[in-house]
Amino acid sequence: MTLSKYILNSVIICAIVVLPHLGLIPNFGYCIPILLLVWYTLRSHGETFSDIGFDLKSFRPKYVLIGGLVAIIALGFMQLIFFPLLELMVSFEDGDAGLYDFLKENRWQYMFLVIMGWIVGGVYEEIVFHGFMFTRMEKMIQGKFSTILSFVITSVLFGVYHYQLGSAGLINAFILGMVYLSLFLFFKRNLWSAIFCHGIYNTVVMTLIYFNYL
Repeated sequence: MTLSKYILNSVIICAIVVLPHLGLIPNFGYCIPILLLVWYTLRSHGETFSDIGFDLKSFRPKYVLIGGLVAIIALGFMQLIFFPLLELMVSFEDGDAGLYDFLKENRWQYMFLVIMGWIVGGVYEEIVFHGFMFTRMEKMIQGKFSTILSFVITSVLFGVYHYQLGSAGLINAFILGMVYLSLFLFFKRNLWSAIFCHGIYNTVVMTLIYFNYL
């Protein structure tokens, strides 16, 4: 990889993690410039979105079922086993409580966030993190352990990206990031199972919050 491409990849990765938290573009509008940057970077490498696992032709109905099943298993593990055990040793501060209050106010806000949970969480985040960022990391690191190191770094950055949810939310995102990325790799770098897993997970969590079960 040339120095110019290395720098370009590094800048885009930083933008993916940092730009959404600067408040420069409201209402999830940051997705548009970042996706344009991702498209430009892929094009400069002679690639398209299909090269990072997002291709409409590669969709199969089984990915909906598999994604949903993994999402339910992951949610059950995190809420019923992992965090109850972890909280015996560590206490967590509250994250962005305003998000949960916003969810509980009325069904229109709930529906809006469910839709955004699919568009921004399910589609956007899977494309830019586990499709784009992970594959860029592999190209930047290279060598025998490039995939393993890229897996870890991408998962850490995915967790850090959710820091506004508090330390528990950061840990939750880190572990789920590994789940989504594992699905991507297991299905031969196809993003569809991870997209549905991510979207269904977000929908179930927000539904449980809306009905005061979480």
